Amino acid sequence: MSATKIVLKDYLPQEIRKLIQEMNEPSYRAEQILDWMYKKKAINFAEMTNLPSSLRDKLAMDAELITLQLAEKVTSSKDGTEKFLFKTRDNEFIECALMKQDYGNTICVSSQIGCGLGCVFCASAKGGLVRNLSVGEMIDQVILAEKKMSGKDKINNIVVMGMGEPLHNLSNLLKFLEMLNSDDGLGISFRNITVSTAGIAPQIVELAVKRLPITLAVSLHASDNETRSTLMPINKRYPLEELLASCKLYVDKVGRRITFEYILLKDINDSVKQAKDLVHLLEGMLCHVNLIPANPATERELLRPPQKRIKEFHNILDKNGIPVSIRREQGTDIEGACGQLRRRYYEKDGIYLEKK
Repeated sequence: MSATKIVLKDYLPQEIRKLIQEMNEPSYRAEQILDWMYKKKAINFAEMTNLPSSLRDKLAMDAELITLQLAEKVTSSKDGTEKFLFKTRDNEFIECALMKQDYGNTICVSSQIGCGLGCVFCASAKGGLVRNLSVGEMIDQVILAEKKMSGKDKINNIVVMGMGEPLHNLSNLLKFLEMLNSDDGLGISFRNITVSTAGIAPQIVELAVKRLPITLAVSLHASDNETRSTLMPINKRYPLEELLASCKLYVDKVGRRITFEYILLKDINDSVKQAKDLVHLLEGMLCHVNLIPANPATERELLRPPQKRIKEFHNILDKNGIPVSIRREQGTDIEGACGQLRRRYYEKDGIYLEKK
C-alpha cells in the first residue's frame, strides 16, 4: 500500500476486494469490511471486532475510514430540519441538511466545496469554487448525518442538491450513486435519489446515456435567455434551447420525468407573461415544475413575490397542463439555504468568503 493513507470510501466494492487480496488477506475480509462501512456504519477500525487486531492495526495505519468531522449541528424549532456543518481534512467546510417528512427522511448532500457558477440567488457561490468533493466525502455526509440525527430513524431519500454543481464532479458523482444503490453499499433505490444541476447540457447527455433511473432536477428559474443569463451566468454557455434539448434526450433515454426548479423572485421572473412563456417552453415534455418562493434570507436583496402572485403563477401552469407544485419551506430559521451556515461559520472567525 502507498505511504499516503488511502480513503476506503473512495473505492468501489470490487476495488476493496482487490485491495484485500493484495494484502494477502482472505477474500471474506473484504465483505466484512464493507459490512462494517455501509451497514453498521463504523466510524473507526477498532469497531470492526470480527477482524483480527493485526488487520485492524494495519488498516488504521494505511487507510482512513471517515473523511469529515462535525463542526456544528443546528435543528429547526419549526419543522425539525437538521443542518450539519462538516469540516474536511484540509480545513474547509461543507453543509448538508436533513429534512424529516411524512414519507421518510431526506438528506440534501453537497458535491463541491463552494461553487463556481455564480448564480445570484445562491449563498454557495460566495467565494467561488474551492474543489470537488471526493466519493468518500459525499458518502460520509449521509453516514455521519444518520448517526447524528435525532431519533433512530434511517435516511430514505438522497438529493444531491447542496453546495456545488454535481455534474461538474461527474466521475465522483457516478461512483457515489453506485455506492448509494449497491447491495454492498447503502442499498438505497435509485428511484429515491435526485441529482440537481444548474443545466450543464453536455453532462446531462452523458448522464442520460447511463440510464440510471434517478430523478434529474434542473434549475430553470426563467423562461427566457435574457432573464436566465442575468440570474445564472451558465446560461450564456448553455442557453435554454441547448439545455432543453438535452433534457428531452434525458427523458427519452431514461424514461423518467424531469423536475424543473423555478425560484420565484419579485419583479424579476414572476410575471403572468413569464408564466405563459414557461408553459410554451415545457408543453409536451414529461416534467414537473417545482416553484420555490425566494428564501426570506436569500442573497443580494432578492425578494419573494406576494402570495397572490405566487398562486397566480402556479395556476397559469396548472390550468395549461403543466404539473406544478409550490415547495414547502423547511429550515428557514436555521439558515437552511445552501451555503448560509458555511458562510456564517467563516465570518464568525473574521474570514469572508468573498475575499478568499
